[in-house]
Amino acid sequence: MTALDDISVTDVSTSTVRAACAHDCPDTCAMLVTVEDGRAVGVRGDPAHPFTQGGLCVKVNDYQDKVYSADRLLHPMRRTGPKGSGEFQRITWDEALDEIAGRFRATIAEHGAESVMPVSYLGTQGILNGLNVGDPFFNALGATIAERTYCDSGACTAYTMTIGATAGVDPESLVHSRYIIIWACNMVSTNLHLWPFVAEAQRRGAKVVVIDPMRHRTAKRADWHIPIRPGTDGALALAMMHVIITEGLTDEAYVRDHTVGYAELVERVQQHTPEWAEGETGIPAEDIRTLAREYATSEPSMIRIGVAIERHAGGGQTVRSIACLPALVGAWRKVGGGLLQLPLWAFPVNWGALMHPELATPGTRVVNQYQLGQALTGGMQLDPPINALMVYNSNPLVVCPDQDELVAGLSRDDLFTVVSDHFLTDTARYADIVLPATTQLEQHDIMFSWGHFYVSLNTPAIAPLGEAVSNTELFRRLAARMGLSDPCFTRSDEDMLAEAFDWSAPAMQGITLDSLRESGWARLNLPGPDEFAPHAEGGFPTPSGKTEFWSSVAEAAGNFVVPLFRQGYEGFQPGGVVDPLPHYVPPRETTDSGYPLSLISPKSHAFLNSSAGDQPRQRRVQGEQTVVVHPRDAEPRGITTGQYVQVFNDRGRYTARAEVSSDIAPGVVLSPMGAWLKNAPGRSTVNAVNPVAFADLGNAPTFSDSRVEIAPA
Repeated sequence: MTALDDISVTDVSTSTVRAACAHDCPDTCAMLVTVEDGRAVGVRGDPAHPFTQGGLCVKVNDYQDKVYSADRLLHPMRRTGPKGSGEFQRITWDEALDEIAGRFRATIAEHGAESVMPVSYLGTQGILNGLNVGDPFFNALGATIAERTYCDSGACTAYTMTIGATAGVDPESLVHSRYIIIWACNMVSTNLHLWPFVAEAQRRGAKVVVIDPMRHRTAKRADWHIPIRPGTDGALALAMMHVIITEGLTDEAYVRDHTVGYAELVERVQQHTPEWAEGETGIPAEDIRTLAREYATSEPSMIRIGVAIERHAGGGQTVRSIACLPALVGAWRKVGGGLLQLPLWAFPVNWGALMHPELATPGTRVVNQYQLGQALTGGMQLDPPINALMVYNSNPLVVCPDQDELVAGLSRDDLFTVVSDHFLTDTARYADIVLPATTQLEQHDIMFSWGHFYVSLNTPAIAPLGEAVSNTELFRRLAARMGLSDPCFTRSDEDMLAEAFDWSAPAMQGITLDSLRESGWARLNLPGPDEFAPHAEGGFPTPSGKTEFWSSVAEAAGNFVVPLFRQGYEGFQPGGVVDPLPHYVPPRETTDSGYPLSLISPKSHAFLNSSAGDQPRQRRVQGEQTVVVHPRDAEPRGITTGQYVQVFNDRGRYTARAEVSSDIAPGVVLSPMGAWLKNAPGRSTVNAVNPVAFADLGNAPTFSDSRVEIAPA
């Protein structure tokens, strides 16, 4: 690998700086930033990176325009008008910090420390500035612990119950796959850089199957699209096991040597025939048989599951069932065979050093951010109530359900709210104090990935604009104002980089901060993608060392939240008895609710959650808020393409432009999430109608377990 001559800001007029995309995306793209006289003039992908290969998606390929947007927040501000009005005046950092510290102290003195609550998730997934940057500060205060289970917590719980915390498959190994099932994932829109490896496998003769209610961009490139009713994927997986077992398509030696609970699984799936599954999923029984037979007999076979797989009442058990399939057919034996969920398990991130759970007060209450609306409006009957809120790396008014309740909660006169962000988001408009945050081009960070095996160093390309500060600096300043003395609050960014990983771990051998400063990125010390088959001879990181059809973890611990999604690192959190065998949990919301249509709200093509939802170019690409409706459902309602409609249920309503298309399954409507309220007709979006109920495992969300009706606006 050849290092660039210039890898940091220098006095010369032009330089190129290595960076890494910080978005909550599996691709974690390597970027090259061109800087002229201290100003970033271009951002492009690094063509030398083996996974991202020089490409950037529509969300970030004009990132410099976001950095220099006229709408950037560049100074601290105090609210001057009513909450939600967006009326603010500029103040100094000292004034902002004094007011925040004073209000935090006052509410702690009057109501107790748990009256303060942080709200954050993955506006950036950098190890320094992302998921856990504020945890030590709020742990030391004794604030309410915010559980963050928006994304993959149920899938991770089920996955680790079944095969352990294993990276599973190298995404680059998919070129060797001969049968690829892409399940609940619009890869071209949300995991773009994996698609070339799938396409190469396709060119080599692999069959690509997409299972999804929507014939989206990825499904249109597949060899076979299987439309499925939302929330019934578990029924399909169980029926596939039924076919594989009853037709003798299992790998008997692999099952014997590397699994536990097979006899019990055989008994469990006897009732789950393809005919039964047809009634649940809407997929013809013969198609289910064909899928199961092809999957079992095409070697190596691969399943890629998306985040959406968990977003319904039975999401956890769905992943339990899917995770059993590769062991049943011995797919793990060969390179390119198995299950791809989150390669992040391979990264030895030093989470404890970042979170400092020992600073938390034992027994501190936990409130899940997914239920923030209820937490702020009294629906959870919290004692003490939340009286001070700090939001960073998140825009909950867009990404949380129960939108109307959340607006009501943020409008409370007695709620002191602080928001740190790049822009005046929908949430920031309700803040009392707004703080300016740096972008990825202005801050240090280091990145793991949940989509490949490369660690990346992000070097600041330009000085922070205005008075913007990184999240690491923000919490250093807040800790100093609050008089917190633990040494973790005075760590420099360099100190935190040194603590980010267990640098002595086998996966990090040969990788140092100095080497990353030169190259920008490095592959973990793992076998190459042409050799990576970590479970060819079993060796699963489960209590038994095997794929557990009968899960000993489920039997012992019941439901729990994996530590990645909860502060405290207490380990597995008991949450009631869970059937150790995978089983089917049907959707919670049915036509009995009085609402006939099933709503799904996947990620947008041009937005990343809420990020870029207010950027001009991305808004042009994405278009206005839409709802896709099948002609069979549109015609009796008098709905045509281009018409504005109301989408509603008992929880709320929003307005969208209809797109009538046979690409969506009958009985299902689809609205991508990510649009901002201020740009939406009626000032509400799809999360106005989504539920706040948890799925079966890991406190996962149920965004795709929602029933609605639609009518012309």
